[in-house]
Amino acid sequence: MSRVCEICGKRPGTGNKVSHSHHRTKRVWQPNLQRVRAVIDGKSRRIMACCSCIKAGKVRKPGPALLPKEQ
Repeated sequence: MSRVCEICGKRPGTGNKVSHSHHRTKRVWQPNLQRVRAVIDGKSRRIMACCSCIKAGKVRKPGPALLPKEQ
């Protein structure tokens, strides 16, 4: 599973970790992705969305009518 937000397309960022002696090594900043249920094309589906999209209300969560029945 790729680490990309399905709403905004946010993906891992790269750069250098810099020590006290100014020695540089590569590092990666991962986006804060959460697996959430969202309404897409009228159906409930699980997607990977970053927290900033969830907080901004860009993810429409399903109501009780769209959630699967537990048996």
